[in-house]
Amino acid sequence: MDKKKLYVGNLPWSLNDQSLKEMFVVYGEVTEAVVISDRYTGRSKGFGFVTFANEADAEKAVAEMTNKEIEGRKIVVNVARPREERPNRGGGFGGGGRRDFGRRSY
Repeated sequence: MDKKKLYVGNLPWSLNDQSLKEMFVVYGEVTEAVVISDRYTGRSKGFGFVTFANEADAEKAVAEMTNKEIEGRKIVVNVARPREERPNRGGGFGGGGRRDFGRRSY
């Protein structure tokens, strides 16, 4: 598991990638900071990821930023876990064939 990548949750809606990076750069070299947004609306989903150049800086950030209040919200910071595979729910409109829905032909 990559302990240099952190999950940051409960972010204020106003934060963007740059402001997220600025929050964490005081703990060490940040190689990437991304606020996750909805693909359709572009609005922040309220969480993101910050990747540090080394683990020691990431650990320091977790220790000092957990439960810190940003714009009235206590943020959550921990080591990011790998994304779990979601089961394939199929897609589309289930089944095939024509449905009559009660129409009768006389």
